[in-house]
Amino acid sequence: MELGLGAVDQVALMVSDVDAAERFYGGVLGLRQTMRPHPGMVFFDCGGMSLLLEKAHEPVTKGGSVLYFRCADIAVTANELEGRGVTFEHPIHLITRQSTYDLYMAFFRDPDGNMLALSQKAPIGHVPAAANGSASHRKSS
Repeated sequence: MELGLGAVDQVALMVSDVDAAERFYGGVLGLRQTMRPHPGMVFFDCGGMSLLLEKAHEPVTKGGSVLYFRCADIAVTANELEGRGVTFEHPIHLITRQSTYDLYMAFFRDPDGNMLALSQKAPIGHVPAAANGSASHRKSS
């Protein structure tokens, strides 16, 4: 029997401070907040998928799932996020070459240390500016 499951509708991340998470995901990343039903949770729209940030009842552990944010121009997006105070742990780099696109990603963390990423399926042969040696996206020490 086929279940007929579709696209992922919602992802939840546990956070230590909902207010700080709200400022980061809404203010820094620019996601559209959809609701804050009570002080312990806030919801954002991620291109039709709901992101729930919920107050953790136990200490937040790092190393869970990575959220990958698709963007049209990874270099422009990374540059804008750096201007908003985001530090990239892994700057823009080629992940893989596919038959119809080249996949580039850049990785950074939220205030709780959750890994997040920017992702761009670039036209074959296109190298985003930051992946081509731009100093603005070097790994910070």
